[in-house]
Amino acid sequence: MTTVSLTDVACYLPGEPVPAAFYTDFPGAEDKLRDHPMFKVPPLRHHVARDETNADMVERAVQPLIERHGRAAVRGVDVLLVHSQLPDLPFVGAGTEVARRLGLNPEWLVDVANAGCASFVYMLKLARQILTSTDAKTALICNAQSAAGQWFTQSEVRKLAQAAVPGDGCGVGYVTTSARSPVLDVVTRHIGEYAGDMTMAVDDGRKYWEPGESQLRIGFTDASVAKVLARGNRLVPEVVTDLCRRLGVACTDIDVLITNQPNRTFLRNWREALQLPAERHLNTFDAYGNLFGAAIPITLDRALDSRQVNDGDLLVLGGFAHAGDFAGAVAVRWHGDRN
Repeated sequence: MTTVSLTDVACYLPGEPVPAAFYTDFPGAEDKLRDHPMFKVPPLRHHVARDETNADMVERAVQPLIERHGRAAVRGVDVLLVHSQLPDLPFVGAGTEVARRLGLNPEWLVDVANAGCASFVYMLKLARQILTSTDAKTALICNAQSAAGQWFTQSEVRKLAQAAVPGDGCGVGYVTTSARSPVLDVVTRHIGEYAGDMTMAVDDGRKYWEPGESQLRIGFTDASVAKVLARGNRLVPEVVTDLCRRLGVACTDIDVLITNQPNRTFLRNWREALQLPAERHLNTFDAYGNLFGAAIPITLDRALDSRQVNDGDLLVLGGFAHAGDFAGAVAVRWHGDRN
């Protein structure tokens, strides 16, 4: 079977860090969920500029890959997978614009709409499947998150506890048919019974695309938050444990775990359930907030730059999406080199 590697990652973070006070000191910033563990405010996050698009961020995130692997290698990718947490336009994904900007002509181009905060894992699985079953040799997978500086800064939404947690950024992965940093196995679960539990809300009851004065927000309630906490606490340790079982290793053998990072509560509960010390479960929550799907590649890129991932490490990437309708984990034997 063809060996597929997560050969490299890179990222882009827009603008200057935005302090928590941007939200907490905003007039009228009161919400009964403000003190809930799900919405504990990170000190910093980044926001996209007003006219900055998902394609803009992907283009900037890819530049380090071009510098390290050459423009020809990136332009020659056979597979382009793009997940945009907040699409810039109705009907149109960011993938074709990314391809135009980077001068790509991929055989496979897919805008991945599902898998949310764990979409990097899902896209890595898709890339691996395509590269092992076709003539494709290389893939570029991209996670762009631009909701924090646009949606969550609306005047009424900004007052809510949910608004202060997200941050913007973009992470990308370069995947090749090689044995450099082989993908060992992937576990994913689509959980249909939880579909539809992630809801949007507007005070006037209109469709999100209909004209009106109320501002679209995530429909969090005490009950829905309790469901997300219970499911998230269970799902990520389950898929990671299943992955380790398939590999024939103990969860405590994981050298580096990187997950999505909705809040500190999940991060603590996940590492405790897997019996991993904090120094082996890496995150960038305090600096960048909840980056949704971009959290995994961005945190991995930062960990590589700071030498928190060593040659030969068993690297596990995992997470869950939305209200629990997807969860996944992937294992990589890391042999990348940033020198």
